[in-house]
Amino acid sequence: AWSSFFAPLCAGATVLSIDYRGRLNSSRYLELIDRYKVNTFCAPPTAWRQFISLKNSNIDLKHLKETVSAGEPLNGEVINKWKERYGTVIRDFYGQSESTAMVANLAGEEPVPGSMGKPLKSYNLVLVDDDMNLITHPLNIGNIAVGDYSGTYGLFLGYSDREKDASVFVNGYYLTGDKAYFDDNGYFYFISRTDDVIKTSDYRVGPFEVESAIIKNEAVLESAVIGIPDSMKYEKIKAFVILKDGYVKSEETAKSIHSTVKTLLPAYKCPRVIEFTDELPKTISGKIKRKELKQLELERANNGVKDNYTYDF
Repeated sequence: AWSSFFAPLCAGATVLSIDYRGRLNSSRYLELIDRYKVNTFCAPPTAWRQFISLKNSNIDLKHLKETVSAGEPLNGEVINKWKERYGTVIRDFYGQSESTAMVANLAGEEPVPGSMGKPLKSYNLVLVDDDMNLITHPLNIGNIAVGDYSGTYGLFLGYSDREKDASVFVNGYYLTGDKAYFDDNGYFYFISRTDDVIKTSDYRVGPFEVESAIIKNEAVLESAVIGIPDSMKYEKIKAFVILKDGYVKSEETAKSIHSTVKTLLPAYKCPRVIEFTDELPKTISGKIKRKELKQLELERANNGVKDNYTYDF
């Protein structure tokens, strides 16, 4: 409501609301954006990934000036491909249902593909380690937190669940439940939800980094990465992959994807299991429900079931 209705209304902008049912018809959606000469367009990563997969599109979106992504992190590969095709740079944002935008690639600043931008001045946004110590050096992964949060405009007052309240309001900080790091220039990079971090052998791996490598393979439309139980490694990395139209769910395709990741990431970050699927569980705003995928894996393990399109490495 605040991003798609109230903010444009306060700015005196016209809002185009497209009513559709069921799965997103990417081609039809862009046709309407083009027909009604939309100049500012915001969509979740799920939609952006579908848009760049369209082939032989004669839509040029020549009226488009600003493109924005929100909901969950957007892969740099998607940003680059969209710019090549339509000329605008998708500016990624970070925020929560409990807040407005906290980190952003603002208009007038040079966006960094793969980064969610810099903290907005309306929030005292910082990183803290697991012992609640402030992280001050670049490239150190920490928990995203808001300091001096009392009275901060845009941030909620608290949950109705007191126990949950106590877990997020700690030592004068509000903990978002997400992990990130910042570079030498102050740009922030999302790693994962705190409970999505994969613990494999002696390493901790963020699923977003692996997903970003997987999507660089030309056959991949979308992926979701989780950790699944493993007797030797504690967890091993599994990737659920949706293929673009025209690509076959096969061992050869799985090997190609695995090879792509191996050229981009260290061996311990490569998926040990790849499963092809036609859809991923998501929230209404397009966020992948990794907890549901983990629950699915547990149920399969208990029942001794394995999907037909699953390949091990």
